[in-house]
Amino acid sequence: MDKHFILNFTPTGMIPTKQMTPHVPVQPAEIITEICQAAELGANIIHIHARDPDDATPSCNKAIYGEIIAGVRARYKDLVLGVSTSGRNYPGFEQRSACLELEGDLKPDMGSLTLSSLNFNKQASINSPEMIQSLAKKMLDRGIKPELEAFDLGMINYAHYLIHKGLIKPPYYFNLILGNIACAQANLLSLGLMIKELPPDSIWSAGGIGDWQLKMNALAIVDGGGVRIGLEDNIYFDADRTRLATNAELIQRIKSIASSMGREPYSHKQVRELLQLDRAAA
Repeated sequence: MDKHFILNFTPTGMIPTKQMTPHVPVQPAEIITEICQAAELGANIIHIHARDPDDATPSCNKAIYGEIIAGVRARYKDLVLGVSTSGRNYPGFEQRSACLELEGDLKPDMGSLTLSSLNFNKQASINSPEMIQSLAKKMLDRGIKPELEAFDLGMINYAHYLIHKGLIKPPYYFNLILGNIACAQANLLSLGLMIKELPPDSIWSAGGIGDWQLKMNALAIVDGGGVRIGLEDNIYFDADRTRLATNAELIQRIKSIASSMGREPYSHKQVRELLQLDRAAA
């Protein structure tokens, strides 16, 4: 087992609001601060969602993404930064792909690519075959690595199809996200099956929705994978939901679990080498 692991940090997401938890960062300056703090704690891949500065709703505005990336890269040149192409609020290709058009030192290293449509508790995420392939093609043309998001076995099978079509290139990076009500459930069998079906030359991290975040993170550490962690997926520190978590607390807890097993996060440069990300920050 590799003693190092990927710590993929998701500070904001699309759902948490200040009314739900005061700890979620929504303003660009807040998001930058949380990312930099996480980088100090060991986070090595960042999954960025932008929010509108006026009303904190999810935004596809590439200028906001650019502001966040610029603020982080002023301090952490090698930290791997990814942007969200989610279509839950903005279904059009031009809107979803706008953040992939940033240039120079603002260009993201990765872009999220959800591999099928799915239902969340209160909302659908529509990802048509045409949309998935168009986003994958744009990332391929721009030299941006897809952050492949798989919520069940069918999505992993679709990744095999994208490989067959020549739309994604190795090494492949997957976030395996379990515990969503309409997808793979958060248990050892489901995680094991998803890992087994990954294409060769794949690197994976596991995350869990809500109460399942800690369980799936811990299983990933045990099985030699990486973790996806942050307030995007879970805002509580305890299973009884009596205490709201901070991003820093979630990171520190999983690092403690990993340390007890002799594992620690990769450095930022090590993750770049692992994922074969050519573009070093200027």
